[in-house]
Amino acid sequence: MPGRYFVLIPLLCLASAAHAQSEATAHYQLYGGYTYLSNSFNGVPGSHQPLNGWDAALAFSSWHGLRFKLETFEYRGTNLGAPQNAMFILAGWQYSRRLLRESLFAEGLAGEANLSKNWPGNQLIGTPASFSTLLGGGVDTPIARHFAFRIDGGFNWSNFSLQSSYNVPYPTPGLPHDFGRISTGLVWGF
Repeated sequence: MPGRYFVLIPLLCLASAAHAQSEATAHYQLYGGYTYLSNSFNGVPGSHQPLNGWDAALAFSSWHGLRFKLETFEYRGTNLGAPQNAMFILAGWQYSRRLLRESLFAEGLAGEANLSKNWPGNQLIGTPASFSTLLGGGVDTPIARHFAFRIDGGFNWSNFSLQSSYNVPYPTPGLPHDFGRISTGLVWGF
């Protein structure tokens, strides 16, 4: 009689594996949350000031874990008496894999970043737009059937510079181009 129960163990394992694979992945992911940038755009050595803001993203249909993603985030603050109001609009790819309950992902995005012209301070004029990239990753932890809590981070690069009196950008030593970024919030899968 106990030998018959050993036959049921593989069947139970197969049934649970089939159930786990039958859970359909969401076609879309809508994300919103808080974001933190490691330094301000005019944060030369001795004047580092982190920036806070909001983050929103939309990721489209998954194909073997790969999704097309649109993301926008904005930071607000001041440094050296100058406003640091930046907005980023990026697009790219997100690749995710499930590990137990969590979903781990990596992403690569590129797009445009915008600042007001008076961001350098001291009555200087800076370039208002720059190409920007974001490389990073994170983890989604489910909290309900269609909702998850997301923590992600990454490396953000942008190339803002000062402008000469002829509206020509010129590189300025000491201006930051490399930023660390952390974001956290809720994901809705539908």
